[in-house]
Amino acid sequence: MGAKPRRATAGAPVSAEELRQTIVSFVESCSDPVIVEAGEKPIAIQPGRYVLEAGGAGCLLHVWGEEGNLVRRISAVERQERGRLDLQARTFGKGKLTLSLVERAHRGSAFDRDSAPLRFRERFRRLLRREFPDWNIEQLSSAADLEHTLSPLYSRAVLAAGHQAWAVIAASDELDAASADRTLTFGLIWLDHLRRRAEHRVFHGLKIFLPRAAARNTAPRLSFLNHHVCQYEVYGFDRRGDLSKLDENDHGNLATELTPCLPAAPSIEPVRTWLRLLAEVPGAGRVSRADGLVSLRVRGIQFALAGRGIMTAGLERQEPVSEQSFARVMQLARELSRFRSAHAADTQNPLYRRHPESWLESSVRSRLHVVDGDLMPNPVYSQVPAVAGDERGIIDLLTCSRQGRLALLELKASEDVHLPLQGLDYWMRVHWHLKRGNFSSRGYFPGVELRPDPPRLLLVSPAFHFHPSTETILRYFSPQVEVERVGLSAEWRSEIKVVFRRKGAERLA
Repeated sequence: MGAKPRRATAGAPVSAEELRQTIVSFVESCSDPVIVEAGEKPIAIQPGRYVLEAGGAGCLLHVWGEEGNLVRRISAVERQERGRLDLQARTFGKGKLTLSLVERAHRGSAFDRDSAPLRFRERFRRLLRREFPDWNIEQLSSAADLEHTLSPLYSRAVLAAGHQAWAVIAASDELDAASADRTLTFGLIWLDHLRRRAEHRVFHGLKIFLPRAAARNTAPRLSFLNHHVCQYEVYGFDRRGDLSKLDENDHGNLATELTPCLPAAPSIEPVRTWLRLLAEVPGAGRVSRADGLVSLRVRGIQFALAGRGIMTAGLERQEPVSEQSFARVMQLARELSRFRSAHAADTQNPLYRRHPESWLESSVRSRLHVVDGDLMPNPVYSQVPAVAGDERGIIDLLTCSRQGRLALLELKASEDVHLPLQGLDYWMRVHWHLKRGNFSSRGYFPGVELRPDPPRLLLVSPAFHFHPSTETILRYFSPQVEVERVGLSAEWRSEIKVVFRRKGAERLA
């Protein structure tokens, strides 16, 4: 009796017959096997409905059924694990690809999560072929590239025709809304990466493909990018594959709201006394809100609200304060002051680590003249106008210069690649309301004649926490968006010191 062929293992060179035996053994070990190829429906592998023949440097696999028909030449085992066998394959017109043989019962969320980007990538390939038949599709990938800050959440490619080319990026309709809205950041990084590597090609610009809702949010941003540096096109698609190009000048769907700014109501007893006592706690401060209420905070954490003759307090849930419960409010404020201090003994305490952007806001508010000596210390508004539908993790401050020019500050305590475009989102909304005279008509900046000049945008962060791609992205901003990066010292919790200022995409020395 001849020796039994050894099973193929991932990465090991094997004969065609050994490769065939590995595939047959896997199929026979499954109760309900299916074959999965990115972008295609899974096809059940049933007895009498598949053929696997060894020959040459691999095996020819033919599978057919109600779900479809598939013929592929298998060249190697890529990976094998319980319930799953990944195979290297080749087919005419697609070159190399990966197939997966999977036990249907094991096609759980992990497998679906891993294969979702591949499925979308192949859908996107077909869309590009249909819409741009005269262009070659190159470098189509959704692989992560941490060195160049390229996320695996997005499919990216090159459309090329001779020496002419476009950078292309797309977000799947399976992504959440926040991730889809961030596509432009990675698109600009991808474009810049291609331009720096290009030797014999001219990259005209960037084409962005998004689900319709995300495309409508992204299109207005293009009006404030530099069209002398790059061309931009944004397309919206639906699940049927219908595609439409959006007009960047359509601001009709700009998600913004500017609620009226109400004057603060005079405090009455006993709230007036409570406010005075709480203000004596080290680190405690009062911030007037646009709704007329007073927010009481210790280094950025709000612990009480006062106004219209009442006070509420609490960290997780606000409850009414009474004469009997005020002592507990004082205790809470003192506890925050002790744990949320630059000199705290326990820097791992949750109160110390909570909401670092809010702490940074508190520090910047109290030393606004250090950040920029031309800014008025009052009034300073936070989170107006509202940016709807995005958990930004960033604090926005709006103020103006002594000459009446609006200035908005984006504050971030940790590295964030999206900081420039989040700043642009806020700038767009402030600019939109400024042009319509909404700030003055709705009670903001009383007694100040606001200038019509476009607002200034200040990106404020600890110096070593600006993402390396920040300069790259700012290179593509329109000159009308006047941006300044303000780098703070690492000891910003104890004292605000500016260690560098850079205009726009100006590089650090």
